[in-house]
Amino acid sequence: MNLWEKITGSDMTKEMITFELRAKKLPSDYQAAWEKIKANLWPHSDFTGRNLMPILDGVLGLLEETAADGQSIKEVLDDDIKGFCSALAGEDGANSFRDKWRKQLNNNIAKKLGN
Repeated sequence: MNLWEKITGSDMTKEMITFELRAKKLPSDYQAAWEKIKANLWPHSDFTGRNLMPILDGVLGLLEETAADGQSIKEVLDDDIKGFCSALAGEDGANSFRDKWRKQLNNNIAKKLGN
């Protein structure tokens, strides 16, 4: 990735287009779940969203494998897509910008109180 791609985010655009092409090959119930997963994961992104790319790739791979095995989406994710996404973001350390600001604020307060 060169500097221009990093600044403009065109590398992420290409990757998201690839994800969407892969998702269109899934059954319709899986596609609906994919849309809900994306909507629930984006609040966990950093400022650029780059931290979510490996997570989205892994989730899409899981959906592709389970669809190929003939499992229903309910067997895979149950009805708790929001909980699934929170667990994913928590495991992979996908901190949102709010989490970073909260940590920075806490560190600044601790420094002031300690001095």
